[in-house]
Amino acid sequence: MRSRKFITTITGILLFTFFVALSLHIKNNAKGEQIIVEQEKKEEIIDHDEYGISHTGYEIKKGVVRHRQTLSQILSDFSVDHSTIDIISGQMHDVFNPRRIRAGNRYYAYLTGDSLSRLSYFVYEVSPLSFLKVDLTDSVYVCKGEKETVTVRKESSGIINSSLWKTINENELSFDLAMRLSEILAWEVDFYRIEQGDRFRVVYDETYADDNSVGIEDVYGVYFIHRGREIYGFHFQNDTIDGFFDGEGENLRKVFLKAPLKFYRITSGYSRSRLHPILGKHRPHLGTDYAAPAGTPIMAVGDGVVTERSYTSGNGNYVRIRHNSVYETQYLHMSRFAEGIRPGRRVEQGEVIGYVGSTGLATGPHVCFRFWKNGQQVNHRRLEFPSADPLPEEYFDEFSIARDSIRNILDNIPFREAEKMPV
Repeated sequence: MRSRKFITTITGILLFTFFVALSLHIKNNAKGEQIIVEQEKKEEIIDHDEYGISHTGYEIKKGVVRHRQTLSQILSDFSVDHSTIDIISGQMHDVFNPRRIRAGNRYYAYLTGDSLSRLSYFVYEVSPLSFLKVDLTDSVYVCKGEKETVTVRKESSGIINSSLWKTINENELSFDLAMRLSEILAWEVDFYRIEQGDRFRVVYDETYADDNSVGIEDVYGVYFIHRGREIYGFHFQNDTIDGFFDGEGENLRKVFLKAPLKFYRITSGYSRSRLHPILGKHRPHLGTDYAAPAGTPIMAVGDGVVTERSYTSGNGNYVRIRHNSVYETQYLHMSRFAEGIRPGRRVEQGEVIGYVGSTGLATGPHVCFRFWKNGQQVNHRRLEFPSADPLPEEYFDEFSIARDSIRNILDNIPFREAEKMPV
């Protein structure tokens, strides 16, 4: 199935330019979802009767659930009696717990009658993709539905003035795109050391419900210039492989992540002599301090086995991992450990092992990350790590077709300068 999906996806990409040239704006992908090219106006992809209710003859009142507001309170505001509310709640339990409505979520009341005071339908949005519908037109009927979605093939770019996240925001792109780029390029790009003028291009699918983005689907290819170095990444997937590879089939994934946090700032680097912020003495700091809000997940930078999960007055809560006969890592000052983390437990790269805190000798929430090579603590930021397994040779011909098609698109995307946000 995955092979067929991959072939279908590549076929869609190859036909993309042809469709644009013919001014044909709508097609279907392998999932049967409607795909609309980026040039179309967003208003044209919204289904105004998405809840299966015609707007004709109703006054529709929109609302947002307030803090501590209950379903019963909302329905009472529309003159629904208590016995009917009990019936609604009873039916709703089969598909959704009414006590789990969230403040900030939207709802819609469809009103009819001579004074437009009778509630005929009530819709509560559980998430951007799902909703609950209460039909009061005859007897009470409650159901849960999924919104119709459309997938938009997009080509985006940016020139970075300060950070990737700010550029994504200023170019009015999805924050989810920043997340995906940071995940794909986590081993190639040091996002803490982004330089002004670094830039990117990306080809991807974004899914919409209403006029709202609900996530990035497939990312087909990325191009990133980081500190003068060109980086290409092309997605390849079949029954046994799913990853991003450079133009020569080398895996973008490395043996180790560049950092144990997704979002961070470095407050103190590796040093043979640093003034300790608490002790007030110069002493070696053989690690890297990554500051982040308390509770931020800390990830294992590589596959390995937990050898220590302990506490000391200096290190606070810490975890140590042996990755192989050469490399070990340690993560200090955790607020708490992740569930199940204990000596002997095998962990995978990117797995959460604990959470940022300030236990031990720490002035604020951060993780002190330490790295050993052959028993000696070293500055991991100066090391070059090997890639994970490269693309098997037998798949290279299939990969090269996808690579060439995507690269042709990437190379022709104009770079977009981020617009300055108003102060």
